[in-house]
Amino acid sequence: MKRPLLLASASLALWACGGEPEFTQPLKLAGGKEISPATLARGKERYTLYCRACHGDLGDGRGPAGIGMRPPPRNFTEPAFKFGGVAAGELPPDEELVRIVKGGLNGTPMLPWDVPEQDLLDIIQYIKTFNVIWTEDEPGEKVVISDDPWVGKEAQGVERGKIVYHATAQCLKCHPAYATKQEIWDAAVIADGEGSTRAFREGMYYPEVKFAQAYNNNLLPPDFTRHPIKAGSTPKDLFRTIASGIGGTAMPMWKDAIPDEDIWAIAHYVNSLYAIKDKPEAAELRKRMLEQPDWQPPAPPDAPAPDGAAPPPAEPQ
Repeated sequence: MKRPLLLASASLALWACGGEPEFTQPLKLAGGKEISPATLARGKERYTLYCRACHGDLGDGRGPAGIGMRPPPRNFTEPAFKFGGVAAGELPPDEELVRIVKGGLNGTPMLPWDVPEQDLLDIIQYIKTFNVIWTEDEPGEKVVISDDPWVGKEAQGVERGKIVYHATAQCLKCHPAYATKQEIWDAAVIADGEGSTRAFREGMYYPEVKFAQAYNNNLLPPDFTRHPIKAGSTPKDLFRTIASGIGGTAMPMWKDAIPDEDIWAIAHYVNSLYAIKDKPEAAELRKRMLEQPDWQPPAPPDAPAPDGAAPPPAEPQ
């Protein structure tokens, strides 16, 4: 359950007069685990060694090395987690936090960390003391990553993904469109049985800035031919992100909203776009999109001819 920002209470680490947290009692955290004072103390020690410089003494992302970083370091006093592998707004289980730390976030100052396993687990318990939500809520269920139905027929998956991206899921409402307006119209015909311009927006070939209230910041959805994909660009990584959504942002959870087959198709399509990132093919695609001729939606088959236009030829008898 998604909650507003909460302050750590006396049930968590009490801040002594000198500003240092004291752990004197076991702490029951999300998942029913009882964490010993010794584990929390070790976690604090390792956090200070590995994490404090960017994430800060208070876990608020304001460490001395984090000043000026874009995006800024994670604020652990906020309850939202972006890439937790669970439904947007849920708390991630420990194994998902381990995955994020070990894998890093591409294109950000958060690099992959080769931290000893036990140190990392202790750090994870310690960072939970920065927000009381970890004593009140349970971790969410990991989003199930189903088998990829497009293995061995990836090209077909890319073609299907292009249709789902532009018509069914309408990803171009936030991310750029990568198809001409006629192609998007045709994709809607395939997806819905009729053409539509409902997903069109001004500047549709560029990403649309979105305000993320959970982070009190404007976020720019990635252009997959120009920007890094933070949580991984393999089809499996992309499936996880698309299926679970990104907590605290405009990116919704797509699991159960559309079939897994179509989520996998989008993943293959986005992967194909990322494969040409910063290459001449990406520049050519952008040029073709931005220089396409003026376009008007096709008239319905039974629409009257415009004034002065010749009537359609008579049907043969």
